[in-house]
Amino acid sequence: MVKLIALILLAAAVVSAADLPTKKWLNLAAIKTMVAAAEAEAQKRNVQVTLCIVDESGNLLFLQKADGAGLNTIQFAQRKARHAALYGSPSAKAAAQLKDGDLQVLAFPDAFPNQGGLPIKADGLTIGAIAASGAPSEVDEAIAQAAIDALMK
Repeated sequence: MVKLIALILLAAAVVSAADLPTKKWLNLAAIKTMVAAAEAEAQKRNVQVTLCIVDESGNLLFLQKADGAGLNTIQFAQRKARHAALYGSPSAKAAAQLKDGDLQVLAFPDAFPNQGGLPIKADGLTIGAIAASGAPSEVDEAIAQAAIDALMK
């Protein structure tokens, strides 16, 4: 009787575990792939930038300032990446809203209306974000996009 109850409990646990959703996340290998691609793109464009990668909640996973990048780029990169992760959209979208006169973007928590941060999506869900800062904004975004493209190959 005890064996039967144990077997039933084990079967229930297996069924419950099967119902749990699976989730993709940014592991160290993914981060290294993106960083290598971003560094290569920055070198190709001859710019010095700070790179920042965050998880889907905006928590810092990676931060690197190039020798020639300004100190202000450390916070800019983090804020761009955090915006992209939390809102699931490029930080350039907020910049466009502000340019169009939509001042409410300035009141959104953790919003940062400056191009260069991009969400990293897998299966339609945001799993993190990457940003670059230190070059012109469109170049920052191109560096971030090169990193995402390398990850999704």
